[in-house]
Amino acid sequence: MNFFFEGFFLQAGLILGLGAQNIFVLESGISRSHHQFVAFICSLCDLILILFGVLGAATLFIAFPTLKIIFGILGVAFLAFYGLRKLYEAFGATSLSKLKSNKTISLKKALMLTLGFSLLNPHVYLDTLVLIGGYASKHSALQDRLFFGLGASLFSMLWFFALANLSSVMSPLLVKPKAMRLVNLSAGCVLSWLGYKLGREVLSWF
Repeated sequence: MNFFFEGFFLQAGLILGLGAQNIFVLESGISRSHHQFVAFICSLCDLILILFGVLGAATLFIAFPTLKIIFGILGVAFLAFYGLRKLYEAFGATSLSKLKSNKTISLKKALMLTLGFSLLNPHVYLDTLVLIGGYASKHSALQDRLFFGLGASLFSMLWFFALANLSSVMSPLLVKPKAMRLVNLSAGCVLSWLGYKLGREVLSWF
């Protein structure tokens, strides 16, 4: 259990920042648009990546550094597009019905967006494969590394479902036109800024 809680608290320190994935989970909860499904997919992605990390998959990024650049470019494009879209919704939507319709998405689109926010960001691979995987590598026994990874994965699951459900509970306070415009504006600004920061970082990798 010591290895389990070691992974649990390490992931707590890594995931609590204001990232694009967390913003998307919050938005899904506010709109109550497949928010439980979104939280599940985010948790599943983290579980898979963390388990790959503790099994030593970080060596892929060391052996093939071009992979990090490819994911970085895709991540910049994705964040820029979605950030600008949120800004357009904030300034372009004029009615409550239009604002609500912008928030209602199909299950398939929710899946694609969740995978985009979860996987098209090289930082998620640095956190799960490199940092968590590298930290777990100090434990020689595979069983210990797996317990470590399961602890980290459990925190991810609790975090994403807590975000989705808490924002869903607060939804009645945030679905008013002014509040929804503020949510879109805030999300658009943060996502655009994250895309800009990631873009500068990707350029430094060349």
